[in-house]
Amino acid sequence: MNFFFEVLIGGLLSGVMYALVAIGFVLIYKASGVFNFAQGAMVFFAALTCVGIMDKFGLSLWLAIPLTMVTMIVLGMAIERVVLRPLVNQPEITLFMATIGLTFFIEGLAQLMWGSQVHKLDLPIEDVPMQFLMDRFDINISQFDLMAAGICALLVICLALLFSKTKVGRALRAVADDHQAALAVGIPLQRIWAVVWGVAGLVAMVAGLLWGARNGVQFALTFIALKALPVLILGGFTSVPGAIVGGLIIGASEKLAEVYLGPMVGGGIEGWFPYVLALLFLLVRPEGLFGEKIIRRI
Repeated sequence: MNFFFEVLIGGLLSGVMYALVAIGFVLIYKASGVFNFAQGAMVFFAALTCVGIMDKFGLSLWLAIPLTMVTMIVLGMAIERVVLRPLVNQPEITLFMATIGLTFFIEGLAQLMWGSQVHKLDLPIEDVPMQFLMDRFDINISQFDLMAAGICALLVICLALLFSKTKVGRALRAVADDHQAALAVGIPLQRIWAVVWGVAGLVAMVAGLLWGARNGVQFALTFIALKALPVLILGGFTSVPGAIVGGLIIGASEKLAEVYLGPMVGGGIEGWFPYVLALLFLLVRPEGLFGEKIIRRI
C-alpha cells in the first residue's frame, strides 16, 4: 500500500507541473480565443535564456531569473503586438497556423541566441527523497517535486488574486466572457490581450525553469506542450481550475498505468496513455470537466 501511495503522490506532483504548462494555454485561449501552439516553444525559450544569461554573462541564478522574467513578458507582449494583433477577426485556423509558425521561429531564435547544446540548470532545490516522509511513512517522495508543486500553487494563487482583486483582472474576466460587451463598456481589448500574453510568458518562464531543472534544458522541452493537450481536454480549454484538475488526473493516471498496466503490455504506456484517456473523455464530455457546454442548433 505504501508503494501505491508513493506512485500516486509522485504522479499528482508531476500533474501539477503539467497543469502549469496548460494554464498558459488557458489564459490566452480564454481571453482571445487563440490556441497558442507556441506555448511549448516559449517554455523552451525561457529555460534556455536563463541558462544562456548565466553562461555567457557569468551572472548568478538570482540575477538571471528576473532578467529572464522581463524577457519573457516582453516576448509575450511582442508576439501579441506584431503577430496576433494584425490577424484579429481572421478565421481561427489562420490564428492557429500563425502560432505554429511562431513555434518554429521561437525555437530557432532561442538556439540562435544561446546555442543548441544541452544545458544543466541547477535550482537551489535538491532532487532527493524527503527524509521525514521516509522515516515516518516509508514513502519515497522527491523534495524537488514537492517544492515544484508548492511554487506552482503559489503562482496559481497569485493569478487568482490578479483576476479577482485588481482592475486589470476584472477587465480580463469581462473580456473572457464577452469581447463585444467588454469593448462596448470601454475596456481596451488590445491592452488586455497584451497583458494576457505577458502573463503567459511569465507562466512559461516558471514552467521552463522547473522542467529544465528536472530534465535538462534541451529541445525536448518543446514537447511538454503536447503533454498539456490531454490536460486541456480533460479540464476544459477555458478554465484555470480545470487545467489544475486535469493535470492532477493525467499525472496520477499515467504513473499508475505505467506501474500496474505497463508490465502487461510490455511497458512504455506512460507516453501514450494520457492521450487514450483524453480520447475516451472526448466521447463522453467533449467540453471538458469545467468547460462551457455548447449547444448547437441544427
